[in-house]
Amino acid sequence: MKTKLKKRMVLVTGFEPFDGAEINPSQEVARNLNGTVIAGHTVVGALLPCVFGAAIPELQRLLRLYRPALVICVGQAGGRAAITPERVAINIDDARIPDNAGAQPVDRPVVRGGPAAYFSTLPVKAIVAALRAAGLPSEVSSTAGTFVCNHVFYGLMHVLRTQKGVRGGFIHLPFLREQAQEGQASLTLEDMVFGVALAVDTALRRKKDLRLVGGQTQ
Repeated sequence: MKTKLKKRMVLVTGFEPFDGAEINPSQEVARNLNGTVIAGHTVVGALLPCVFGAAIPELQRLLRLYRPALVICVGQAGGRAAITPERVAINIDDARIPDNAGAQPVDRPVVRGGPAAYFSTLPVKAIVAALRAAGLPSEVSSTAGTFVCNHVFYGLMHVLRTQKGVRGGFIHLPFLREQAQEGQASLTLEDMVFGVALAVDTALRRKKDLRLVGGQTQ
């Protein structure tokens, strides 16, 4: 009797626009990557609400539905000049602006009783090195903020702590060209889609991260 081979999946999530914006680069990246195949894995691109308390349950639903081997959540960090894989998620919601449901939590834990922080299980330095080698600006970030991006990042890592072999993390993107005002850093959608696809490929192919000492890889 033949056994059905398990489909190998990657989940890439983006966010809906927020704070009055009409577009979010992470949403467009997830939409463009949906259905593509990277390193033998089919990518599911999905949208999360920019809402505290609703984004994590939707992410959990997607994890149950697709059972991916790799999860990369993506968000917008307007003002940054590079694609920035995040190193750490912290257990705090502290919103500078309201979310899309009008909530604006202050100094509230993402998970009550959870650890102070979780580290990404993506090879963040290897991803940065791959992006730079491809001519894209990239750097490791050690702060994902305290808005819905960090909320989702922490929620993801809290869930994945019990899912053996499933790796995950978060990547922030700059503004799109059409969003940026004069003097603001931005990238084209084409570069962002290529960059996140390259991050997925690097994470799938490389289990151990690079070591960077004095700017040199070891």
